[in-house]
Amino acid sequence: MNKERKLIIAGNWKMNKTVAEALDLVRSLKIELANVKEVDIVVCPPFTALCEVSKAIIDSNIRLGAQNMSENKVGAYTGEIAAVMLKEFSVRYVILGHSERRQYQKEPDALIARKAAAVHAASLKPIVCVGETLAEREAGQMQKVLETQVRGSLAGLSKEQMVESVVAYEPVWAIGTGKTATTAQAQEAHAFIRGVLGKMFEEAVARRVRIQYGGSVKPSNARELMSQADVDGALVGGAALEARSFADIIKNSI
Repeated sequence: MNKERKLIIAGNWKMNKTVAEALDLVRSLKIELANVKEVDIVVCPPFTALCEVSKAIIDSNIRLGAQNMSENKVGAYTGEIAAVMLKEFSVRYVILGHSERRQYQKEPDALIARKAAAVHAASLKPIVCVGETLAEREAGQMQKVLETQVRGSLAGLSKEQMVESVVAYEPVWAIGTGKTATTAQAQEAHAFIRGVLGKMFEEAVARRVRIQYGGSVKPSNARELMSQADVDGALVGGAALEARSFADIIKNSI
């Protein structure tokens, strides 16, 4: 696939996998994906597995991501994880603003923006999630919701920081439901997000930012989704929990 932006496919394991299960999965992925060079591959285990997974993927083409990070450096923040702790395990990417955290932890755009700034301050790369609910889409609010989230969640970043960021478009109605946006719907949303980035920063910056699609991505729909002009990868949930399905998504995307 000839794209100006290298595909990035990340597996968000969410609250799944013990350390032993995580090691089984990542060891299988190392074998399955050993020869893949065309895609940036990222796995995002739960915090408890970061240490062992980090050791297991040394000298592989798999990079490590975390599922969240505090906007604070260190201190009295019970239950939070600081950038310095993630960097101990060679974490490269951090997922921010996932719809589940927006919904269950009530994370607002302004908090996500502070977290994105903290991720960059630590020389890590954020994967910032945005997406509309089914009710918002049916009410014709998709573009309004996406523009609000993109502008709010990325506020304050420099052009240089934006280029080193990843945006993940995840229509909430397609996450874990088996429903997938059509390729046309995915392309429309990705192109719109890129347009917003162009207005926030500049066209040259927007063209370099990678925008992932997330929402019931599976091996059977990966090729068609990744073939869209503005779809630069995937943030994979359920299908990332099994080595063969995650590996097939990556292989089918090339």
